[in-house]
Amino acid sequence: MNAPDFFASLSRDQRLLGLDLGSKTIGLALSDVSRTIATPYDTIRRTKFTKDAEELLAIIDKHGVGGLVLGLPVEMDGGEGPRCQSVRSFAANLMRLRDVAITYWDERLSTSAVTRTLLEADSSRKRRAEVVDKMAAAYILQGLLDNRSQPRLT
Repeated sequence: MNAPDFFASLSRDQRLLGLDLGSKTIGLALSDVSRTIATPYDTIRRTKFTKDAEELLAIIDKHGVGGLVLGLPVEMDGGEGPRCQSVRSFAANLMRLRDVAITYWDERLSTSAVTRTLLEADSSRKRRAEVVDKMAAAYILQGLLDNRSQPRLT
């Protein structure tokens, strides 16, 4: 779903949940109800889709989430490879369990940008490993939120 349609499908005061889908973890970030600020939330250790989906749906219900923003790992040349297909398959499978608005955001270099920031902050290797996925999810979600708030040139 494109961003204008995505935002139009949401009810007032619904949060967004940003996801950074990795092969071993899912980084999560929540927006505030005004949908202006993304905050790192949690990291789910991936097991089986059913268990991962149950955890996500519980978070959606607990926090009044109206839409998901999935980081799409587009290749540097702009193409979509197997990792993009994996993200799209995850979204399709989740939609079979719950009708929730979903959009994608180009996540190229999000983990690199977050890692660089953590290195500049002199975070230990252990601390970086603990927070990088949820911070990448916040980076992805904030990118969409910031893009939405930019004035459009006509």
